[in-house]
Amino acid sequence: MLKQLEGSQAVAETVASCRPEVVCAYPITPQTHIVEGVGALVKTGSLKNCEYINVESEFAALSVAIGASAAGARAYTATASQGLLFMAEAVYNAAGLGLPIVMTIGNRAIGAPINIWNDHTDSMSMKDSGWIQLFAETNQEAVDLHIQAFRLAEELSCPVMVCMDGFILTHAYERIDVPAQEEVDAFLPPFEPVQVLDPVEPYSIGAMVGPDAFAEVRYLAHDKQLQALRLIPEIAEVFKDVFGRETGGLLHPYRTEGAETMVVALSSVNGTIKEVIDQMRFDGVAIGSISICSFRPFPLQALATTLSGAKRVVVIEKSLAPGLGGMVASDVRMALAHEATPVYTVIAGLGGRPITMASLMEVFEAATEDRLPDMQFLDLDYAAVEHEIARARATRRSGPTAENVLRRLGPQRPAAKT
Repeated sequence: MLKQLEGSQAVAETVASCRPEVVCAYPITPQTHIVEGVGALVKTGSLKNCEYINVESEFAALSVAIGASAAGARAYTATASQGLLFMAEAVYNAAGLGLPIVMTIGNRAIGAPINIWNDHTDSMSMKDSGWIQLFAETNQEAVDLHIQAFRLAEELSCPVMVCMDGFILTHAYERIDVPAQEEVDAFLPPFEPVQVLDPVEPYSIGAMVGPDAFAEVRYLAHDKQLQALRLIPEIAEVFKDVFGRETGGLLHPYRTEGAETMVVALSSVNGTIKEVIDQMRFDGVAIGSISICSFRPFPLQALATTLSGAKRVVVIEKSLAPGLGGMVASDVRMALAHEATPVYTVIAGLGGRPITMASLMEVFEAATEDRLPDMQFLDLDYAAVEHEIARARATRRSGPTAENVLRRLGPQRPAAKT
């Protein structure tokens, strides 16, 4: 059914249609509206047979979900930013125990300094925890990915994060096709756990494993991710048959035919990238893009195949690995390990800074002319950076970096390009 909804509310209604039995909630911007929405549906009776549990922290939220899932319940929670870091131990435990929990991440920067706006630092901090990570490009895809996530998690007995850009998607109002209950029921079978704590048939979950078996257990977790590379596109095909639209899968190519320059990115920035590509294609530039939906497992082979024939690759990253650069770009280089194709890293949108068409156009034009540096920070104020470096060198007590930069750039910052 088509509705004009906030992205968070659409996700809340969709999660409810997946019939979770336990929802563990702790608020943190920008995901709060999601768990509030689910809570309202439980309170009004629209979502039946679901225990909605308010907990004291994000760590408790996922810990309760772990207990619920281990007891055989379909479990769901959501978080963002520092909340995801606070539950880090539980994140690893959920994956190590093979529990099919679904969790929404309203992507947001991690402090310090404090920042509530969008980038991908939070999800990237848990990229190797053993969870499947699916990134939504649009609110419609965010809705659809949640339904697919429950089926994927339960077929593999592996937890799944659905990552959607904070504010850009979570707080955006737009027309969204929210699936009817009968459609979801036709796609998502009742939960049948592969492991469950049952006093009638008692056994341990989470026993200590020593050096004699730990490597084998970890390998089996790796094997689940490899299985997901096959299941994710299969589930997306079944979804298309039931709901009549193509969404999810491993990646989404855009205007890749004959493209010499290829752009790779995650999540909502792909909308802006496509606008720039359309304009450049109109001007005769051979350029295309790939939106990666499945970041974990990373689709090495599918990406390599789609990038074959490209002369250069530009990766737009909404996160930074200090001292290294781009994490997505590192994975893209792995996909192209047997090729000589140069891969350029562009760090953009940190802390919610706008990524404009004009700035992307400059980057893509430089790339097509082979004058793009290996790594670039989009719209970085180098004068402010150099001023702070000089200040730190000049005196030992140079003061806190964030406050110094804020005083210099705060209200006087020039308007972003449009």
